[in-house]
Amino acid sequence: MAIPKKSFIPAPYAFGFHKPDEYIYKSGRGLSEAVIREMSAQKGEPAWMLNFRLKSFGIYQKKQMPFWGPSLADIQFKNLFYYLRPVKSQAESWNELPDAIRDTYDKIGIPEMEKKFLSGVSAQYESEVVYKSIEKTLHEKGVIFTDMDTAVRKYPELVKQYMGKLILPGDNKFAALNSSVWSGGSFIYVPKNVSVGLPLQAYFRINAANMGQFERTLIIADEGSFVHYIEGCTAPIYSTDSLHSAVVEIFVKKGARVRYSTVQNWSTNVFNLVTKRARVEEEGIMEWVDGNIGSKVTMKYPACYLVGKKAHGEVLSIAYAGKGQIQDTGGKMLHLAPETTSRIISKSISSGGGRTSYRGMVHIAHNATGSRSNVVCDALIVDDASRSDTYPKMDIHETQSVMEHEASVSRISDDQLFYLISRGISVNQAASMIVNGFIEPIVKELPLEYAVELNRLMDLEMQGSVG
Repeated sequence: MAIPKKSFIPAPYAFGFHKPDEYIYKSGRGLSEAVIREMSAQKGEPAWMLNFRLKSFGIYQKKQMPFWGPSLADIQFKNLFYYLRPVKSQAESWNELPDAIRDTYDKIGIPEMEKKFLSGVSAQYESEVVYKSIEKTLHEKGVIFTDMDTAVRKYPELVKQYMGKLILPGDNKFAALNSSVWSGGSFIYVPKNVSVGLPLQAYFRINAANMGQFERTLIIADEGSFVHYIEGCTAPIYSTDSLHSAVVEIFVKKGARVRYSTVQNWSTNVFNLVTKRARVEEEGIMEWVDGNIGSKVTMKYPACYLVGKKAHGEVLSIAYAGKGQIQDTGGKMLHLAPETTSRIISKSISSGGGRTSYRGMVHIAHNATGSRSNVVCDALIVDDASRSDTYPKMDIHETQSVMEHEASVSRISDDQLFYLISRGISVNQAASMIVNGFIEPIVKELPLEYAVELNRLMDLEMQGSVG
């Protein structure tokens, strides 16, 4: 039985629709101190936040672009809109939203998801959070789940205490850019010994062309608490590029546990450049579950700073790169205390000339005795035009520790396809089955409804990739 010749046909992007531009306020193109001052005024921010933005802007102007990784030369910073305000204020109910925004999120499925699965949901459209819902039970437990702009006004001391303390504006150029023009994002505080049973969720959508979206998320899990936060991301397709540059800071206190899951499905004109970092104290647990599909270029390396004895960190990552796409992903683990443990599992698929890269770092400090780290990165290459690379860094300063690293690269073999086709399965279905089996160890860590969604998105991407 002959195996059909391999070729590539791009799958349609499910969320490529967009709405007419209708905004309360839209900044001019490009970034300046005047734009930042006007943005802060539009938000009605206190002076200390404006000062934070302006100092960050000064750092941004001096910082160089990353000299490693994929080329970012195509980003047209002077052509971007850095702040768009779609509504005057947040809606208290779903029906209060403008029709165009409500229709957009209806298509993505927020109302159904909220009713069926979620204890809280927040929707961000362009620069602003436009809708937020939260169960009364969370309030009764003392849980705070709101957007960052509201947190600045209502909980300024908490924001001052934690924001920018883990990821300083000077960390990298895009952290400085986010600190200058951040807008929206989520703020979560979970009190001591409180467990949030259902996941909290946010959706982020870019609708306008040449848009920069810079949400900022801050999560504080107090001692002995637990929370699972999920974010989903989409954008329509334009002939011009957009930029998504987020910052996520998570503080995991003693004995607390945080899981942060991302199902990212940006369109292929978005540069997705994100800085994510968690600080994990004694016996705390931090888990990053990352699904990266879409975007033009993604650079994302969730990190755990394991600062307390027996702290544990995990990064579980899936990346898919199709035609014209680069997924440069991985994780960072810094063992800074004794008996800390970490695990990085990275799965990548490249097809149609796409390129995936695992870029990771494990640092075990002197006196971090009894620490252990395990890194596994597996790549699946669908055709001869695609590529996968691995760039691991292991910086070990403690002899009484264990570092394990393994990597593999495989292809969808003709033998596998022949076996499945001979049992009446089409070549595309066979390829999807092989890919879904490859990523299953990561997908099973997601809640059921998101696992189904990720598998469905992967099936769409694989349509026509073999055969």
